[in-house]
Amino acid sequence: MAYLPAQTKGLPPSVVLLLLPLVTIVFAILAGRVVFALALPARKRVPVLDVPLSPALTQDDGVKTRASKTQDLLDPKRPGYLQCYDPATSQRLGEVPIMTAKDVNALVGKAKKAQAAWAKTSFDERRRVLTAMQHYIVAHMEEIARACSRDSGKPKIEALLGEIMTTCEKIRTVNAQGEAWLKPQYRTPGPMMMHKTAYVDFQPLGVLGVIAPWNYPFHNLYNHVISGLFAGNAVVSKVSEYTSWSSSGYFSDIIRSALVQCGHSPDLVAVVTGLGEAGTALVACPDVDKIIFTGSPGIGKKVMEGAAPHLKPVILELGGKDPMVVMEDADIEGLVPMAMKGAFFNCGQNCCGVERFYVYESVHDRFVAEVVKRVAALRQGPPLSGAERVDCGALVMPRQVEIIQGLVDQAVDEGAKVAVGGKPHPGYPQGNFFQPTVLVNVTNEMAIAQEEVFGPVMTIIKVPDDDDATCLRMVNACKYGLGSSVFSKDAARALRLGQQIRAGMTTINDFGVNYLVQALPFGGTKHSGFDRFAGPEGLQACCLMKSVVTDTIPFVKTSIPAQLQYPVSEKTFGFGQGLLGLFYEPTWSGKLKAVRKLM
Repeated sequence: MAYLPAQTKGLPPSVVLLLLPLVTIVFAILAGRVVFALALPARKRVPVLDVPLSPALTQDDGVKTRASKTQDLLDPKRPGYLQCYDPATSQRLGEVPIMTAKDVNALVGKAKKAQAAWAKTSFDERRRVLTAMQHYIVAHMEEIARACSRDSGKPKIEALLGEIMTTCEKIRTVNAQGEAWLKPQYRTPGPMMMHKTAYVDFQPLGVLGVIAPWNYPFHNLYNHVISGLFAGNAVVSKVSEYTSWSSSGYFSDIIRSALVQCGHSPDLVAVVTGLGEAGTALVACPDVDKIIFTGSPGIGKKVMEGAAPHLKPVILELGGKDPMVVMEDADIEGLVPMAMKGAFFNCGQNCCGVERFYVYESVHDRFVAEVVKRVAALRQGPPLSGAERVDCGALVMPRQVEIIQGLVDQAVDEGAKVAVGGKPHPGYPQGNFFQPTVLVNVTNEMAIAQEEVFGPVMTIIKVPDDDDATCLRMVNACKYGLGSSVFSKDAARALRLGQQIRAGMTTINDFGVNYLVQALPFGGTKHSGFDRFAGPEGLQACCLMKSVVTDTIPFVKTSIPAQLQYPVSEKTFGFGQGLLGLFYEPTWSGKLKAVRKLM
């Protein structure tokens, strides 16, 4: 028995012999799941894409142009164009057009025309297009990660994990499960309609209008393109003015190339560049059937206002102020690496990043000491500088540095203490760098505990007396409700608290994995928005949900009894009473009375 796992030693041989087949079956099932999950679903030949690369993708120090001091989007010498910059170096990357309402409407018109043909394609053909994209993405991870770093300031490893991996998993999930999610869903017709077949049909909606943020330029573009195309729609995306260089160039070229190589119109997916007026035009365009917006609550309200006159449905994902609860019995050594990722991944620019750390009193000092030591060791700088490896990159927007500084300074004025960081990085004045920061002595009433920071700040709040009820009140006393996580060695206890947090997502003893399970819906509540993307709910949200009722047997049809036909008679109401009593009276005696009334 020396070859048996340690856990089985000491058990009676008869028990071990009974367990071995069970363990073998479990491992076989898990192995089968892995093989099935990795299987490529496309049945036709997948073309190889050839997408030209920008020179900025092959140089470590950006395009050889003079660095800007201000990263001004508008240049008086170039009216009608947005200027694009590397946020870590302020080097100019290029320019994109500022589209007018006329330009936007023209793109949407072309997309609508292309969608008429695309709506008739099979799921297998849609999988083929998405698989062509995925083949290219996997073969060109270095170039895509470099483009993400160049345009949004993040290290390449964060682009690999936060942009490329999530996009590949979305394609894999939709290819594997999307057809089943969009198959007609049959419903029980009920006793009165037992001769009917009832189902929900999911039909292409038309043209989806997407307004995407700047924190993940690659994934934020592909996310809704994947769902929209698979559901049979065209997708027109207004990308952020701060990351238009990659989104409207290299990243959208990959999508267009996949469509063309698979024999479809490149007009099916279009990218809108420009300022807020371009997004307003997309919302108001009569040929756009639904709007998907990711951004701040303030702009989300304006999107709703713009869609309301057209009675246009919207999906809003409006950011978060996600809490991480660290109970007194939590594994501090095991969770600190997750806490670090939750606070500092992508320089804290994550909708579902952790912005509030509720640490129980008895482990508070230990947790603070551990994270302070680790945060102090983080290396920050331009991610493509060719110097030492970078843990934390730049912020995308220049003014975000001022916003974060204002929140930190206000918290300090109100009694909080900066344990690490707390200032713009002095070594890189040309870029948008704010030091990785740890704030302690924070109270739940401070603005930094209530307003979205969207930067590299770990805000730690002590939970007095290790009390779950107190912690829950503190966590829920916030206008946001996107994600949350709870850590405890007692998983059942953690789950009880997590289920009471008013948020769209909760993870127990882990962080951020909700989004890697693309079969789950993603979204929040309160000021974090409403409706969902990802999962079957998100894919079905890209469709016209049509209720359909047909005859189960052709010669068994609905007929209106003579007593209910027009013109009504003095017996009509009594007959109706008997009919309803027959179907809905809960007692047998009542049903017999109803039958007598009918007779």
